[in-house]
Amino acid sequence: LAGANLEGANLTDANLEDTSLKRANVKDANLEGANLKNANLKNADLRGTKMTDANLEGVDLKNADLRGTGLNKK
Repeated sequence: LAGANLEGANLTDANLEDTSLKRANVKDANLEGANLKNANLKNADLRGTKMTDANLEGVDLKNADLRGTGLNKK
């Protein structure tokens, strides 16, 4: 999924463990409850993405754009 256009996608509760989303457009996507353990999100566009209760253990967010991203816990 590296470089994929996932803008606005509904990925609620998705299992994306060990997935490469490097340089992906994930803007305004819903990743609430998603498993992103050890995912590669380097240089990803995460603006406005909802990540409430997502598993972010070991995620690489180097140079990712997180403006407006919701990272809350319920």
